[in-house]
Amino acid sequence: MMYNGKSRHIRRRHNTVRELLSSGIIIVDYVKSKDNVSDSLTKDLSREGVERTSKEMGLRPKTSQHGGLGVDEKLFISLLGKWDRNERESYRSHTTGIFVEDERQFQRWNDHHLLQLRQEFLRLKDAVVVYTMHPWERDARLFNEALLKGSQHHILIETACTRSSQQLLGARHAYHSLFEHSIEEDIAFRIKTPERKLLVALVSSHRYEGPRVDNNLAKAEAMVFVNAIKNADKMKQLVEDEEIVRILSTRSKLRLKAIYDHYKEITGNFLDEDLDGDLTLKQVVQCLCAPQAYFSNILISSLRLDVEESAKDSVTRIIVTKADDEDMKLIKEEFRSKYGNTLAAKIKEVANGSYRDFLLTIISKSD
Repeated sequence: MMYNGKSRHIRRRHNTVRELLSSGIIIVDYVKSKDNVSDSLTKDLSREGVERTSKEMGLRPKTSQHGGLGVDEKLFISLLGKWDRNERESYRSHTTGIFVEDERQFQRWNDHHLLQLRQEFLRLKDAVVVYTMHPWERDARLFNEALLKGSQHHILIETACTRSSQQLLGARHAYHSLFEHSIEEDIAFRIKTPERKLLVALVSSHRYEGPRVDNNLAKAEAMVFVNAIKNADKMKQLVEDEEIVRILSTRSKLRLKAIYDHYKEITGNFLDEDLDGDLTLKQVVQCLCAPQAYFSNILISSLRLDVEESAKDSVTRIIVTKADDEDMKLIKEEFRSKYGNTLAAKIKEVANGSYRDFLLTIISKSD
């Protein structure tokens, strides 16, 4: 039964209608009335109200295939736990983005959204597991997962380039224990593209970490980049240049930052901007020379409702792995400076429930 009486009739029979609504006997369609009399009665129980409730819980039944990050478990339990059979039926009928009408006349879960909901409930679990891992094991598993998925070179790059020499050595030891062979061996076996030599060199790097920088040599090596970019051979990619690979995989991070600065002085351009044609080299330079800018960019791109699942995973990976580093404070400062919003505010806007609370607790450690 659909109650479509005029607003004055709703006013007169207000109590009766509420009783019918609460018993589930009638369902109300909300149409904004001229005098707003019916709005307070019908709005929350209309199709729009049901969909809004779903969004608040983190289900977000949009026409897009993507939702938020995590689920608001407390609201989910407090609302769904009180619904009777008729209210659940109404919910299934109205949330057509999540349920589909089966040819045998029942509403069944959309398979994609069922998988999505399971992933969102697991998001907190995954974050806690990664956070409590020994850093060596965590990075070893990140390396392995990136290789198994095949197209996630950026995870190899950011892990190899933003860890200290000792941390990277520990991850290599853990990789031996967990997978019974070396990360270098797996990269060489699984990656067949021109990036292979550079990636092997990066994960096996043991950089000098002292304060000394020879500015004359840094300037000379900046010229190596200038000439290599200018004379890039179409038959051979820049990422295969032996001098470029040697510099990026052996020089200290302070030396590389000096090279970055000298390149800007010589050309008037930032080195990573001139590497737009080679994504791998661009990411390597950013992670080595300006990691806070790199991570801020990944976070702003991932903290959206319309991104792929792999992009959502970047939020957990970055925040959890940088939680104990000075980098987290720099990342938050860069994020606020570049995007005019705090990282915490952006997380509150997009994430839900305990997953959101966990992320906020982690990033608050660096305040």
